[in-house]
Amino acid sequence: MKQTKVLIRLPVSLKAQLDALRTQGYTVSGYIRSLLERELNKGR
Repeated sequence: MKQTKVLIRLPVSLKAQLDALRTQGYTVSGYIRSLLERELNKGR
């Protein structure tokens, strides 16, 4: 699958929450990718 980059701005507090997920084995991009795939595939 060909991929591309998406750049977004986040509040510092939200980015801190995402960074905290690393202790659970997530990467920021992996977590966001997973959320997007789940949300965009709802109802299919």
